[in-house]
Amino acid sequence: MSEPGAGAAWDGGLKARVDGALHDFVAAETALLTAIDPELKPVSEQLTAAVADGKRLRAAFAYWGWRAAGQPDSEAMVRAATAVELVHAAAVVHDDLIDDSPVRRGVPTAHLALRTAAPAGPGQRAAGRALALLVGDLLTAWSGQLLASCGLPAGYLARARPLWATLARELVAGECLEVLRTRAVSVRAGAPEASSLEIIRYKTAKYTVEHPLHLGALLAGAPPALLAAFTAYGLPLGEAFQLRDDLLGVFGDPRRTGKSNLDDLTGAKPTALVSLALARSGPDDRDRLNALLGRPDLGPAGLDELRDLLERSGARARVEELIEERTGAARAALAAVTLPAPAAAALRDLVTTATARIS
Repeated sequence: MSEPGAGAAWDGGLKARVDGALHDFVAAETALLTAIDPELKPVSEQLTAAVADGKRLRAAFAYWGWRAAGQPDSEAMVRAATAVELVHAAAVVHDDLIDDSPVRRGVPTAHLALRTAAPAGPGQRAAGRALALLVGDLLTAWSGQLLASCGLPAGYLARARPLWATLARELVAGECLEVLRTRAVSVRAGAPEASSLEIIRYKTAKYTVEHPLHLGALLAGAPPALLAAFTAYGLPLGEAFQLRDDLLGVFGDPRRTGKSNLDDLTGAKPTALVSLALARSGPDDRDRLNALLGRPDLGPAGLDELRDLLERSGARARVEELIEERTGAARAALAAVTLPAPAAAALRDLVTTATARIS
């Protein structure tokens, strides 16, 4: 499996430009924040940490949506694309808070890091969580601010305004569905695969691939046919991206993923991997799955046993098949539309980058 790199057709220096735009914007905004009161420095540090690293795939899809519509390279469009990375940063902070995850990218998550900013005592944990919630909220606000101030003409931005509302609504819908169905999967034997895929579609797939592509295309004034082609390409690719993430969350190397292998399992997350295992296991294995899922004291031995159950049920192999099916659908959709050569090459390359990865 490969990782995104400077030699990738989609990149060509784009990632570095997005990193630079994020750094400049966040540095200016955090300076304004700490100017209010120096006590806000730990909050500013977590805002900076939230955007310090990332594959920048969402920005890449937005940028290449713009280029696929026939528009030239544009620094203003790079800044507009960067706004989607702030949406992602906010979603990550909120997701870690919801899941009570201890580690992200190999460092303490925001709600843990911010505990030390609050006075010691029984309310310190709650204070850390409250501060992290506000960090995520500010990142969300910043995303709209950066898009509005990116430098593209107001008429261009007006084309994308309805999409921005849709993106927020569907992202929150997916998060809410996951919360509502978390732990239910461990007591509802054979939870439908479709339920997990619905969460994937709204929580991740749309705002990772389809919506960024549509953002770039709408800003560029693309016709409806191109938007439809981007949906045909973006939805299956976004689902494949998250299915790969689910596999890495359990079977990946934490030194590469930067996350614990236990998070989804101790949280009894309604992933396709778990849903398929429950549906495909015999009664004894299903009982054991239900006994282990959601246990906060799972530990390495429990992880090994759950991995064995997930493998034995055929769930891991089936998720790989789902990824392959969706990857093929994305490639077929891309092959069916005529795009400028650089955009076509970049979008082909992004299929591999999004799905054949180890972190």
